[in-house]
Amino acid sequence: MLSKAEKELLAQIWEQMLPVAEEVGSDALLRMFTTCPKTKTYFSHLDVSAKSPYLRKHGKKIVEALAEGAKNISTLASTLAPLSRFHAYQLRIHPTNFKLFNHCMLVALACHMGDNFTPVAHAAQDKFLSAFSAVLAEKFR
Repeated sequence: MLSKAEKELLAQIWEQMLPVAEEVGSDALLRMFTTCPKTKTYFSHLDVSAKSPYLRKHGKKIVEALAEGAKNISTLASTLAPLSRFHAYQLRIHPTNFKLFNHCMLVALACHMGDNFTPVAHAAQDKFLSAFSAVLAEKFR
């Protein structure tokens, strides 16, 4: 699925995103909530407006999880098992939402990385985010 070079690139990109995790993550979440308003139903009791403290905090958690996943891509299923159970059994997030979020994260990465978001980086991120969301959706039934 992912070549050795792609795995190294992914780990490098997500490591670079950690210092701006709040910004990148909240940007992706806000894009999802704006373009797909039905995704807000899981967050209806929270302030998910632009720059809200909750949005920034949750965005940071997401980027940190993605960075951890990229660092441990060979053991992605076991690395994400607790998140998978949490999203499936407690939050009951429908797997379609992960796919919607993936697209928004790709756009956020393109905006934040600029010219460094090459076609190779885009393809690697697309594969990684698909694998990441597949693992998160694994327990949902």
